Amino acid sequence: MPALDLVTGGCGFIGRNLVRSLLDAGRAVRVYDCVDPCALPPGAEFRHGSILDPGALSQAMDGVERVYHLAGVSHLWAPDRAAFLRVNAMGTEHLLAAVPHGVRVIHCSTEAILLVGSRDGAPVRGDVLPAFDRMPGPYTRSKWLAEWAALAAAEAGRDVVIASPTVPVGPEDWNMTPPTTMLSLFLNGHAPAFLDCVLNLVDVRDAADGLRLVGERGRAGQRYVLGGENLPLRQLLSRLERRSGRTMPSCALPGSVALTVAALAEWTADHVLRRPPAATREGVRLALASVPLDDGKARSELGYRPRPIDEALALAASWLMGCAGSSVGRLAPEGPTRLLP
Repeated sequence: MPALDLVTGGCGFIGRNLVRSLLDAGRAVRVYDCVDPCALPPGAEFRHGSILDPGALSQAMDGVERVYHLAGVSHLWAPDRAAFLRVNAMGTEHLLAAVPHGVRVIHCSTEAILLVGSRDGAPVRGDVLPAFDRMPGPYTRSKWLAEWAALAAAEAGRDVVIASPTVPVGPEDWNMTPPTTMLSLFLNGHAPAFLDCVLNLVDVRDAADGLRLVGERGRAGQRYVLGGENLPLRQLLSRLERRSGRTMPSCALPGSVALTVAALAEWTADHVLRRPPAATREGVRLALASVPLDDGKARSELGYRPRPIDEALALAASWLMGCAGSSVGRLAPEGPTRLLP
C-alpha cells in the first residue's frame, strides 16, 4: 500500500496541485479541509474538518507518514482581523500538537515574511527570519508566528521543515487568491494605475512539486524558498498585454499615494462594503519592500527546477478571461489595484 500523506488545506490553489503531484508520485493522499472537495483530483481521500478542531485533527493523522500543512487565511484582508491569528498562528500550533512524533511536517509558509529582511535590496535567500516587529500587517504577523512555532518544534527535535512558495500563478484558482485577483483586476480593466515592484512569480505546479520535494529531501529545521522568475510589475503588465490583447495601465503610483488609496479602500471595506478591498496597506508596504528572491538552496539541495513563468501566466489569463461574467469573474474586487499579492 502506498505511503500516506496528509494535506491540510488541500482544496486550495496550491493544495490541489500538491495533491495531484503527490498522487502522480505514487503516494496515497488524505485531504483535510473545511470546504467543499468538488475540485480535488480523483484518487484523494477527503476528511472535512477545521484546523482549530484538535479532535478531528488527531483522527486525520491516523496512519500518515508526512503532513503538508497548507491550511490558513491566505488573503491580506478579513472582516475579522483576529481570524489571521486564530487560523494561521493558533491553527499551526494545533496541528503541531496533533502530529505524532516521527511524522514529518512540511510547513507551507510565505515569502511575504522574508521581504522585509533585505536592507540593501539584495536578493533574499531566506536564511534568516526577520524580526517580528518588522512585519507590516496582520497577515504577515500571523504567518511569522506560525513559522516561529514550526521552527521551535524543529529546534525541540521534531521533524519539521519549512517551504516558502513565492507568488503562485496558474488557472483554476477558485479561491481568487491575491495574485489571481491582481491579474483579474488588470485583465478586466479595473486597474487604471499600478505600484511598480518586483514579484517573484512561480508556476503553481512548480510550487506544488517543490513542496513535494521539500517533503522528500528537505532537511529538518531548514527553510526552502520555492520561487520562479523575478519580474518587475511593469514587465508583467507588458506580457499580459501581449498575451491578452487588452491594454494595461501605464501610470505608476508613488508609494505615498498608494498607501493613501489603500487606507481609503480598507476603511470602505471595513465599514461600508464588508468585502475585500482593492488594496490594503499591508500589501502596499510589502510592495515597497519588494526585492528579488533567490531559490538557489531549493535548486541545489532538492533538485527543484521551476519552468519559465510564461506558460502559467498565459493559462491564468486565458482562464480568467474565460470566466468573465461568471461567478469567478465577479469575485475580483473593483478598484484601483490590489498592488501586490
